[in-house]
Amino acid sequence: MKFQIEDVTVYFPYDYIYPEQYAYMIELKRALDSKGHCLLEMPTGTGKTIALLSLITSYSLSKPQSSIKLIYCTRTVHEMEKTLAELKLLHNYQIKHLGPQARILAVGLSSRKNLCVNPTVLAAENRDSVDAGCRKLTASWVRAMAAENPNVPTCQFFENYERAASSAVLPPGVYTLQDLRVFGKEKGWCPYFLARHMVQFANVVVYSYQYLLDPKVAGIISKEMQKESVVVFDEAHNIDNVCIEALSVSVRRQTLEGATRNLNRISQEIDRFKATDASRLRAEYNRLVEGLALRQNLPITDNWLSNPALPDDILKEAVPGNIRRAEHFLHVLRRLVQYLRGRLDTENVEKESPVSFVASLNSHAGIDQKTLKFCYDRLHSLMLTLEITDTDEFLHIQTICDFATLVGTYGRGFSIIIEPFDERMPHIPDPILQLSCHDASLAIKPVFDQFQSVVITSGTLSPIDYDQLPVSTKFDMRSDPGVVRNYGKLLLEMVSFVPDGIVCFFVSYSYMDGIINTWNDSGILKEIMQHKLVFIETQDVVETTLALDNYRRACDCGRGAVFFSVARGKVAEVILDSFQNIAGKVGVLRDTFQIKEGDFLTFDALRQAAQSVGRVIRSKADYGMMIFADKRYSRHDKCSKLPSWILSHLREVNLNLSMTWLYI
Repeated sequence: MKFQIEDVTVYFPYDYIYPEQYAYMIELKRALDSKGHCLLEMPTGTGKTIALLSLITSYSLSKPQSSIKLIYCTRTVHEMEKTLAELKLLHNYQIKHLGPQARILAVGLSSRKNLCVNPTVLAAENRDSVDAGCRKLTASWVRAMAAENPNVPTCQFFENYERAASSAVLPPGVYTLQDLRVFGKEKGWCPYFLARHMVQFANVVVYSYQYLLDPKVAGIISKEMQKESVVVFDEAHNIDNVCIEALSVSVRRQTLEGATRNLNRISQEIDRFKATDASRLRAEYNRLVEGLALRQNLPITDNWLSNPALPDDILKEAVPGNIRRAEHFLHVLRRLVQYLRGRLDTENVEKESPVSFVASLNSHAGIDQKTLKFCYDRLHSLMLTLEITDTDEFLHIQTICDFATLVGTYGRGFSIIIEPFDERMPHIPDPILQLSCHDASLAIKPVFDQFQSVVITSGTLSPIDYDQLPVSTKFDMRSDPGVVRNYGKLLLEMVSFVPDGIVCFFVSYSYMDGIINTWNDSGILKEIMQHKLVFIETQDVVETTLALDNYRRACDCGRGAVFFSVARGKVAEVILDSFQNIAGKVGVLRDTFQIKEGDFLTFDALRQAAQSVGRVIRSKADYGMMIFADKRYSRHDKCSKLPSWILSHLREVNLNLSMTWLYI
């Protein structure tokens, strides 16, 4: 169908449009007109993706002078492919009505693992190994050796792509990842590097959150994207956690052991180069005296990760003298690893600020803040000088340098947290040192600064306004035997008459384990299992995926099942925070933005509740019942903060129910 929204003719590829979609488009157009940013909430399963694509592409067609580029960010490859499929349908509809003038170029971009067509490289078992396999065939020094010795293996797809030069382009159209692989095989070109090249010229780019939010990736892929772009983060209910995850680093004993092996290997490579080609090490030393800016001129195959934190002006500084020589840099890293090994030898939980940590590191290991800042780039430079291609074998030392650069760059918004064991197995010593980011704005602010409009959208963004949130948690009631018993009776009654599946969300893994054990001891769990099978989410991804698959099978065959899950777990699609991380976030929000602790905790709880119940409806054909089993939801100041699409069905008569009324 075709209709007008003010001065924009909207092309919508379906015969009918929901009122929510139309209202959504109006608000989205308002943001584009003002060249500003926006938060947009729309009920799940009502066609948010096609509404976004239709309005933004139609807006660009109606205003050809605006030259707007759409950068559409998804969480998963599956969602990326679904978005591109919707866009292909829309694009065909627009061409049908407008002809060739509606033609655009839309490209999906993912990792080598999802785009590579070289069977030798694809034989690797994981993404890091695929990346390393690609570099072994495409690195500049490998290709230089192959030019002199035909027996040196290279990637024929990349060589063909390089020989095609400026003629290696994609014709107009919408290209899914599968389309890119097919096109690459037909032409004999590398689909990955072709897509990397074409994203700069495409009208629409669809890729993962990390390509904009993780500075190590964004600095390589998205740095040159034009200012006149509209960035969409779809399903962005947990985008703050994604930002925080991108800037957080965990170090375990296994990490330090792997880093030590990496340093020994690098030391051997340095000795080999001193004996065979010492001029390369001298040339690197001279380059580092001038600064790191030369990195920007590296071939595309050699520049695999950008710095996790450093601004451009730092890259123009001279590298500190104590790490310019390769052997001196290795000595600094060995002292850093030794210091971290000592910090992991603890029996108590410790927490300190980056400033305090750096001061202690300087006092005990003689490594100052400026040296730490340059560790990541110095390692990258050294690995290029030593012509190391199996980068997947050096992930541990990269993690250490990532940690060093972040802790040396940021004085606020982070905490160093050292825990002597994993909370899932408190009796087994397994210490972990975490550099935990608590300020999501550190990752998202560069996106807002770089692009004209940023749209953050989901079905469960509410509550959005911090200021109107009340303070109340009732933590002290959770473990009350009467509360635990009543929850068990409620669930027992529900499984007796609700067909097929029930998903029961708990506030944490530890609380869920305690409740299930209590129900098992009291016999409630046995009674529940007489009606339905029981499956439990764990923190192991494989176990949870298997449990989910069996849960669906039990529902499909008519046996019925109950799935015990966690509101911040995998099924709810929210990243789980430790207590220390949440406390760190609260501290940053309180000190930096004057947001009260209670306000944030209530905001976070309601958002996770909305996201959890949103699992019940994923398309227009779905139906289900949502039960907010907590008396606090009967309070207007609580339930009013839920998304409007839930509130529209939550009438006064449905609030503050007893168990008897609920069953009726």
